[in-house]
Amino acid sequence: MSLTDIPAPAPPPAPAGRRSAWWLRGVVAGIVALAVTVIWITNAWLTTRFSETTRNRAEVRVALYTGNILSELQRNSVVPLLLARDPALITALDIGNYALTSARLISAQKEIGAASILLLDVHGRVVAATDRNQLGSNLSQAPHFIAGLRSKDTVFTVTERSSGGFEFTYSRSVLLENQVVGVILVGVDLSKFERSWSVIADAIAVTDSEGRIILATEPRWRGLTMAEALTVRSAPSAIRRALQATADWANEPPDAYVQGEAVMRIDSRVPFRGWRITSFSTYDSIRERVNAVLALEIMGFAILMALAFYQLSRRARFQTRLFQRESAELRQLNARLQREIAEREKAQKDLAVAEQTLAQSSKLAALGEMSAAVSHELNQPLAAMKTYLAGARLLLQRDRPAEAMSSFQRIDDLIERMGAITRQLKSYARKGGEAFEPVDLRLCLSSALTMMEPQLRTRAVRIVRTVPRGAVMVMADRIRLEQVIINLLRNALDAIRETRDPQIEILLATGETARLSVRDNGHGITELDKLFEPFWTTKKPGDGVGLGLAISSGIMKDLGGRLTARNAPGGGAVFEMQLPILGNEARAAE
Repeated sequence: MSLTDIPAPAPPPAPAGRRSAWWLRGVVAGIVALAVTVIWITNAWLTTRFSETTRNRAEVRVALYTGNILSELQRNSVVPLLLARDPALITALDIGNYALTSARLISAQKEIGAASILLLDVHGRVVAATDRNQLGSNLSQAPHFIAGLRSKDTVFTVTERSSGGFEFTYSRSVLLENQVVGVILVGVDLSKFERSWSVIADAIAVTDSEGRIILATEPRWRGLTMAEALTVRSAPSAIRRALQATADWANEPPDAYVQGEAVMRIDSRVPFRGWRITSFSTYDSIRERVNAVLALEIMGFAILMALAFYQLSRRARFQTRLFQRESAELRQLNARLQREIAEREKAQKDLAVAEQTLAQSSKLAALGEMSAAVSHELNQPLAAMKTYLAGARLLLQRDRPAEAMSSFQRIDDLIERMGAITRQLKSYARKGGEAFEPVDLRLCLSSALTMMEPQLRTRAVRIVRTVPRGAVMVMADRIRLEQVIINLLRNALDAIRETRDPQIEILLATGETARLSVRDNGHGITELDKLFEPFWTTKKPGDGVGLGLAISSGIMKDLGGRLTARNAPGGGAVFEMQLPILGNEARAAE
């Protein structure tokens, strides 16, 4: 037999596993096609239905917002009519007595709930207001005042504020014997609706009859038209445009774009002066609800596909176990991260409490220092007033009333000085805000000596004063400058209390700076480095609190000068205050 006669072997049959694999692949492909079709149809149907539901809810909200605006406007529209007929307000405008008018307006505001109420006279001056800071201001050029003055009915005006936003006001003239004697203004607070809208709705805008936006949850829209407001947005990046296109692929065509985001627009008419209200709602809620259903469908198809892949390959089961193990690890990591976040938030809260405690302690320390300073600075005027009162009593007993009146006048001056001291002592705790003016240092020295005159008379102290003939002008606060000089004189008197021949030398010299030196022949200064520290004193308890020199040093620094101290070579102490001299050119400018 030849080789050509040998029959060829038959081809081997296809393995059963391979045929099963092709069958499973066909099933997987069919499931994928069915899933895409079902998801596409479901998405289109649910999107249309949920869009209609969202639009209906938005229309209901717009109707509710419109009712709120009308209710607020109608509730405040009757207020000017009632107040314009109030006999108390008419009488106050007639006789010019406004002592109780503001209180009456505040009472009316609490009962009605108006934003603000103002009472103006015919010249536009605010004579009564619920906000007392506005008393005395002139609104003669305000549009709502002019409109109320020209009309005998209640007039509603919309005025744009310089700080942004709009002011809504009802105004009505107050008549007395058919003559206008004033105008009542009632402010309507519509901005509170903006705050409530921003929490519930995505974007709300109210336009007037001219199309200008007067209320909006977006502050940048106020004062613009709706077309201009919709164009106010930053240019989106390429990634944002791609994400936006991907997010809107399944939505209905949007009505508008707000800051690059597709929104549903609802327009409605407000039956008041041609106003309109516009609501913008994003499609996020629609997509969330649709995606929830689609997620369930995808989950079902995923389970079918998972079963098919389970039969197709054991490797898929292994990968599933691996993914489950990784998911458990991720959950553990997430739980650990949650614990760390909670611990960090607790640490931040503890830090905030510690900061608040430290701030409160600082405030209490400042209050203690202020009370001690007030007590120290008022001791000298009180002692002088006691001396003057004793002298006045003695003069009245001797039938010398004219000289007694002089003492009373000095007591009155001291009372005014005490009031000025209490006002000036506030600057020791709160720096800045003083009004400087050109001051003659010689006059300040004379005034301080006059205030110290009662104490100087009771003690045999020799005062040697050397001052130049011409004026020594400095730029300072006169009250505070006299306060420093009095503190130096008082310290000098305390230093020479036990000296046999007490003497105080006062030298005022000029050069590059104005220098005022106060020298005593007392015991001198033992610790110069602690001299200007608060609450440090060498006096006995009850004689002082150690704040005089600390306050004086702070005042001199505020005035642009300095206060120094040293021991004199022959004994005693020398305190010298230096201030920049105000030149002729600067005085001419002042």
